[in-house]
Amino acid sequence: MKIQGIALSLLVLVLGRPSAVAAQTSAVAGDICPGELGAQVDAIANRPEFGRSRWGILIQPLSSSTTLYSRDATKYFIPASNAKLLTTAAALQKLGADFRIKTSVYSGENGSLYVAGRGDPSIAEPQLKSLAQQLKQRGISQVNELIGDDSYFQGSAVNPNWEWEDAQAGYGAPINSLIFNQNAIDLLLSPQDLGQPLKVTFAEPKLANQWQIQNNSVTVAQNESEFIEVGREFDRPVIRVSGQLKVGGEPESAYVAVVNPANNFLQQFQQVLAAEGIPVKQALVASASGNLNQELATVESPPLAELVRETNRESNNLYAEVLLRLLGKVTDKMPLQQEDTGVMGLKELKTALTQLGVNPNSYILADGSGLSRHNLISPEALVQTLRFMANSPAASIYRQSLPIAGENGTLKNRFNNTPNRVIVQAKTGTLSGVSALSGYIEVPNYEPLVFSIIVNQSDLSAAKMRSATDEIVLLLNRLRRC
Repeated sequence: MKIQGIALSLLVLVLGRPSAVAAQTSAVAGDICPGELGAQVDAIANRPEFGRSRWGILIQPLSSSTTLYSRDATKYFIPASNAKLLTTAAALQKLGADFRIKTSVYSGENGSLYVAGRGDPSIAEPQLKSLAQQLKQRGISQVNELIGDDSYFQGSAVNPNWEWEDAQAGYGAPINSLIFNQNAIDLLLSPQDLGQPLKVTFAEPKLANQWQIQNNSVTVAQNESEFIEVGREFDRPVIRVSGQLKVGGEPESAYVAVVNPANNFLQQFQQVLAAEGIPVKQALVASASGNLNQELATVESPPLAELVRETNRESNNLYAEVLLRLLGKVTDKMPLQQEDTGVMGLKELKTALTQLGVNPNSYILADGSGLSRHNLISPEALVQTLRFMANSPAASIYRQSLPIAGENGTLKNRFNNTPNRVIVQAKTGTLSGVSALSGYIEVPNYEPLVFSIIVNQSDLSAAKMRSATDEIVLLLNRLRRC
């Protein structure tokens, strides 16, 4: 997911392991026994501030299904981006780590070209330049019609279960077959003098003439908080910017979803072709419907292993939704005409995870990214997925796709101020009132663990929910055999 706003650094202070002389105080000050874990986790989850919140927790050794701690582990919770753990596991199982997505340009009649998209989420200007240069080498000097075939994925480009504001943002960009620059418009918001609105700069300057900016942001003093919100109108080219950044502070990136992604792809490709000396008379979106002749140019995505890493490590919603739809394209079932590819993908995901060993009744998904609040997943489903994937042929690829605490991805700023190193690889998840963390932890004096911790229905800030979650993970890091 492209994250908007300011990253919050998390500072958690824990007491170090005791010396041999002080071993008798270990339950209080240092290492803890497995039998003590439950009471200490409960002490965190039962704090008065969480009195109206729901916790779902399951902690088990990676090597077995023995339970060290369980709290409503079989109940349903809104998982946020923890849903990506299921999507990426199914994709690796069904498609394989070496799978690539191909985008092709075919010759048509009367000087026309067809661009057949198959959902590659990684396409940006370099890939379009490669296609244009291949066409130039083929002797193409002009194009009468540039036709974009956007029909590979069927169904709505925007999940009807997503919230209105999410569908406007870059992290909720539409999912289609012809994707350019992740179907998002990149903006840079920069603080100016105190009291002035933030400066809005387009990453692609030519877009400045195509969009109107409604700027309700402000530059604030150093002692004030920072946040930014960016959205767009659906019926006209207007981008709304609000929020505040500190005077003298660093600029922040923000993203809004494009309105017509296939048209946007063609417009960008048309400009790249022109820059290579191949003028295009007109461009339109239409189904090729059997008109594809010779393949003239092609580009491929990175292997699925890299797509999965981008999905999990950066919590990229668009990549996750593409993976879900790709699952829907490799089904053995005969799809109904115009059947939604995303719906087919959800069926194939369940089939793949059931074959892996995950209880099919332990989750209900409405999308592949976790952006929908209709998703319901139990901690049991997440722990089962993590454990079974750890014993699969794709074990290392799957695990290495997860953010590493204090090092990269969405865990870069967590667990990096602790006295002892915490070796955690886990998937984050955040929606308003929802915080989740599920993954693996290497415990210094105990065996490796797999865990899922979810908070739902909370009125607390994301920072407070994460802090409590991280306290529980730090308890796990202190486990020792007793």
